[in-house]
Amino acid sequence: MRMLQRTTAAALALVAAAALTAGCTIGKDETGAQVGAGSIKKIDALNGAQIRVSSKEFDEQLLLGQIALVALQAAGASPQDKTNITGSSNVRQALTSGAVDLYWEYTGTAWISYLNQTKPISDAQAQYDAVKQADTANGVTWWARSPANDTYALAGNPATLDRTGVKTLSDYAALVQRDPAAASTCMGPEFKSRDDGFPGLAKTYGFTLPDPHVHLLNDAVVYPSVGKGDPCGFGSVASTDGRVAAQNLTVLEDDKHFFPTYNPAITIATPLARKYPQLEQVFTPIATKLDTATLTDLNKKVSVDGLKPATVARDWLKSAGFIS
Repeated sequence: MRMLQRTTAAALALVAAAALTAGCTIGKDETGAQVGAGSIKKIDALNGAQIRVSSKEFDEQLLLGQIALVALQAAGASPQDKTNITGSSNVRQALTSGAVDLYWEYTGTAWISYLNQTKPISDAQAQYDAVKQADTANGVTWWARSPANDTYALAGNPATLDRTGVKTLSDYAALVQRDPAAASTCMGPEFKSRDDGFPGLAKTYGFTLPDPHVHLLNDAVVYPSVGKGDPCGFGSVASTDGRVAAQNLTVLEDDKHFFPTYNPAITIATPLARKYPQLEQVFTPIATKLDTATLTDLNKKVSVDGLKPATVARDWLKSAGFIS
């Protein structure tokens, strides 16, 4: 999830090559069991279709990618696992260049980073509708919006919040102005650079955090670092990440409503969407069940409990009745 940059043809070719060579066709699970027939029924037109499923590199995306792979297999396709591409712009380019066929993207990410809009739409359905309409020009079809909102956020640990009295992002901005060291903040690379991340947040709330108090870390490292208060008491988080609760972090209220809605939804190359329109009915019921509480719980199983995304995806699809 990083701000789009100009990409040369050579770089784009490398992204495409990486996507084409990563992963393999999905088959039996670790126990040797095939996906059975639950509410997802075989679609004759999909028999053997090699649909390339991608994702970004973080746990929630890996999980969503596996959910799509299992669902496609249950519907009769022979999906190929092209998940785990680093960076939002890279997986998006893999889709628009034809290197992959579909992945779960976030409405807020597309609106701000890909479609270059500056003002999010507060109503989630209206935001989705606007993204869906605007992206048709790019050969991308949007299906199956999940009600889960995996929004960017700033969070703090209990000791820091007690000491500073910060509850809202306006409180945080005031703290930055009067005591920058007390507002020391850890953040991932995309949050640090994206317009819908720290730069836009600072502009909206009117503050400048000096560089010595900005700690750039891998996203996964942010959570335990903030949890123990070293080297920072605040940090960038994804609101549906199970590590927020596991580290006893509190998300600061976005009282100026800066962050857009980030509903995950299937994005698929338009020619493939037209070829297999039945797929929309495969993914829509799945997306509907992926509310914020459900997705947060599934994320916890991966990020905190250490289960494999493929295992969590398959177990949830079974428990929800999509596969047997």
